[in-house]
Amino acid sequence: MAKLDELLVDVATLVESGQSNQMSLTVVVGGTVITGRLAPEAVWRQRVSEVLADSARLGEFSAVFTAPTRNDGPPTHLHFHLARILQGTVGIPETGGMYRVSIADVSAWTMGDFSYSDH
Repeated sequence: MAKLDELLVDVATLVESGQSNQMSLTVVVGGTVITGRLAPEAVWRQRVSEVLADSARLGEFSAVFTAPTRNDGPPTHLHFHLARILQGTVGIPETGGMYRVSIADVSAWTMGDFSYSDH
């Protein structure tokens, strides 16, 4: 197992402790660039649960995301809210998505989110 980036773990820990979704971050995971705001896991899970509950086809999965989280150590994942996958000059989805990324899979990162343009 690769050694986790301690600085990135510290950033994730601070987001978790502050219950804030204002920290913008851009990461590279498997060659894919994801940019957006980090959210505490509990906040992220609640929002995903709400989206699923509103779906006629996926409502039954909502309860999976409302289960209590286990806080038995430092964070192992980043939880993105209002995030986009950058592909060329396009951000997918346009409105932002909810992504969960393993910290162990992050090969590069920077503070802030990248803008993109269709100009």
